[in-house]
Amino acid sequence: MTSAPQLHTGVCVRVPAKVNLELRVGPPRPDGFHSLATVYQAVSLFDTIEVSADRDWGIEVVGRTAAGVPADESNLALRAAHALADAAGIDRPVRIRVTKEIPVAGGMAGGSADAAGALLACHRLWGLDLSPAELAAIAAGLGSDIPFLLAGGTALGGGRGERVVPTATRGTYHWVFALSDEGLSTPAVYAECDRLRGAAPVPQPEPSADLLAALSFGNAEAVADAMGNDLQEAALSMQPALAGVLEAGLSFGALAGIVSGSGPTLAFLCRDAESAIDLAVSLTASGAAADVRKAHGPAAVGPVEVATCR
Repeated sequence: MTSAPQLHTGVCVRVPAKVNLELRVGPPRPDGFHSLATVYQAVSLFDTIEVSADRDWGIEVVGRTAAGVPADESNLALRAAHALADAAGIDRPVRIRVTKEIPVAGGMAGGSADAAGALLACHRLWGLDLSPAELAAIAAGLGSDIPFLLAGGTALGGGRGERVVPTATRGTYHWVFALSDEGLSTPAVYAECDRLRGAAPVPQPEPSADLLAALSFGNAEAVADAMGNDLQEAALSMQPALAGVLEAGLSFGALAGIVSGSGPTLAFLCRDAESAIDLAVSLTASGAAADVRKAHGPAAVGPVEVATCR
């Protein structure tokens, strides 16, 4: 007879995916990264992170998009827990359970979201009192998107994306995401971007004043007009079929379509919730996209709460 799983007290947090409303890519830096100017928006596709004390460090990954995600020491959520323990000078192993809904290798920062969730949950579980700036510094050492995903919302990203400043945003933005069966490697997309640019000098990137103004007024049409992604040409070069999906989404009424981050997920901004439903149905019924998700933004993290974990 199989015994029931042991239940124990831990900490649980939901962490959102992100879309880059704008991603401007500057020249390569000496550290191998690129200078970026980006506008992040967190959206309502969530992974759930449960963290509980255990005798040994460990992680399990379940959920709709768990396939292919490592459940070992290479997992970014477990690496984040170790990094926080090292920074705090403690040795208190945890077991992490990640329930995944965010697409994997799709340019929506699912791994970074899990790392942010692990940092927040372990910080609460261990009773630490690090400042937000200290937590963000640990996050930045793990990945460029993680500092943003500690809070979510809408924010400017600078440096390699890790320098985050919240930005004024009004309104709710309705999204349809068209997923791809095949992921794209972020380093490979940046390398293709560099190849396509050739030897021409690349200026330092700056955020769009038009996009920031549109967000401050809550004008979805103006946001759509100002969206842009310097990695889009590279992603389309590596997966040419994405161009047809972009065209289909626009023909079915999306205000704008864009490659999300390094791709290959495509993000379509819609006029309202009803339009998002219509677009999702049209994309799947036409065969243009086999798998789509509706979401809205900006979304927030949390709450970080004590929970009964498996």
